Amino acid sequence: MHRQRKRRGPDAAGLVVAAAMACVIVAQVRRWLENHGSAIAAVLGVVAVTGVVVLLLVKAGRLAASAWLARRLRPEGWDVLYLDRLHHDQFEEAVRDLMSRDGAHDAVRVGGAGDNGADVKATDPAGRRWVIQCKHRRDGAAGAAVGSPDLHVLNGTGRPVHGGDVVALVTNGRFTAPAMAFARSQGLHLVDRALLNEWASGSTPLWELLRNLPAPRRASGRGFRRPRC
Repeated sequence: MHRQRKRRGPDAAGLVVAAAMACVIVAQVRRWLENHGSAIAAVLGVVAVTGVVVLLLVKAGRLAASAWLARRLRPEGWDVLYLDRLHHDQFEEAVRDLMSRDGAHDAVRVGGAGDNGADVKATDPAGRRWVIQCKHRRDGAAGAAVGSPDLHVLNGTGRPVHGGDVVALVTNGRFTAPAMAFARSQGLHLVDRALLNEWASGSTPLWELLRNLPAPRRASGRGFRRPRC
């Protein structure tokens, strides 16, 4: 049995091309009406065709916005190159969406002024509270490395202020050697560019990719496995 192909509607690019063609037709219609009809008919014809052009462009804009929203709502299609192109606010939202995708359904973005070092908070299926700080680098690995000063604030607030069981910093860049040493000494978890790409582009939750996580607060749920040692 042959599976019937799903019909696809017009895409934004096609509508823009159609609008451009309509613009050419506007000029031709106007000239023809001026030569063969009255001035009023020419004006009415131009108005009608212009309306079609406007409708096509509006529909193209809506389709483009819909495509962006659909991409945002499908984290399984992401990779680190896609994340590089985001604004830092969108990067925080992406981390929240990835946590939610993997089963932390209460994931929320709290980044902004007065966030006390936390950009995303979430609870994993094992009941552990995650406090995540996000550091987006526009130039990715070529950008400035995240240093230990960035971790000092997170370390001072992640557990005592936000009540985190797992305190992590996620970046699409890299960390300095002192930052990695400080994280080890304080029990902080670091997600660098390579690990972020593995997490975002795959289907394995972050709590299965990181090592040495605290013990679960409750019995393991669906899709949860104990962290590797």
